[in-house]
Amino acid sequence: MWFRCSRCAAILLLALMGVAWAIPSEAGDRLNRILETKTLRVGAPGDYRPFAMLEDGKYEGFDVDVIAMMAGELGLRVEYVPTSWPKLMEDHLADKFDVSLGGITRNVARMLRADFLPAYAPFGKVALIRAEDREKFTTPESLNQPDVRVIKNPGGTNEKYVDANLTKAKVTTHGSNAEIPGLIAGGKGDVMITDTHEALLYSKKDSRLAVAFFDAPLTPVACKGFMLQTDDPDFVRVMKFVWEELQLRGELKKAEDRWLK
Repeated sequence: MWFRCSRCAAILLLALMGVAWAIPSEAGDRLNRILETKTLRVGAPGDYRPFAMLEDGKYEGFDVDVIAMMAGELGLRVEYVPTSWPKLMEDHLADKFDVSLGGITRNVARMLRADFLPAYAPFGKVALIRAEDREKFTTPESLNQPDVRVIKNPGGTNEKYVDANLTKAKVTTHGSNAEIPGLIAGGKGDVMITDTHEALLYSKKDSRLAVAFFDAPLTPVACKGFMLQTDDPDFVRVMKFVWEELQLRGELKKAEDRWLK
């Protein structure tokens, strides 16, 4: 009798467990709000080719294509929220957007206050210079000279590199990252420190420009990443799942071939 009762109890327990598994768990607050409003708020400085560039009121780039695909998988629309590199983390922590992107470098300082989707676009810091100055800038020390005019964009890892390593150079700050290559090409500056992908893009577009240290970057290899809010594990889990699905289907490779090659 005891054996039969125990067996019945075990069957009943398994049945109850099966029912519990069949009932979807309540999503976290952020994911619920996103699904209810069908809106994914995305922060982007919008001045960094080829990741996210705002021109004529429209965003374009690798990050833009990918977040559009991710939103499509979830049945959402993307609502862009303007931000800037100096205010990116401040705005992120103020919950002005759910995701931030646009060529954001993954690093420990950011990871301590945010989460990231998987890494993409490995790069190193290089110098965008005029083609005629190729023989002038061949070592890191050659950049750090009093007669070298360095133009930096504020608020990101490019500025951090300049401030830490080019202390002897004549450094000025220009608020629009996208305008600096033109200033270098026009002779109003000598050096822009940026990432491999951006420097290569501008050097291909303008024959007056060249990339120094492309084969031996000034910094160890790092990667880009989409930055996520951390207050809802369900939101993070779902976003990472959708990224992986796009990767497995080859959609990320198509976007990479379009923008990063």
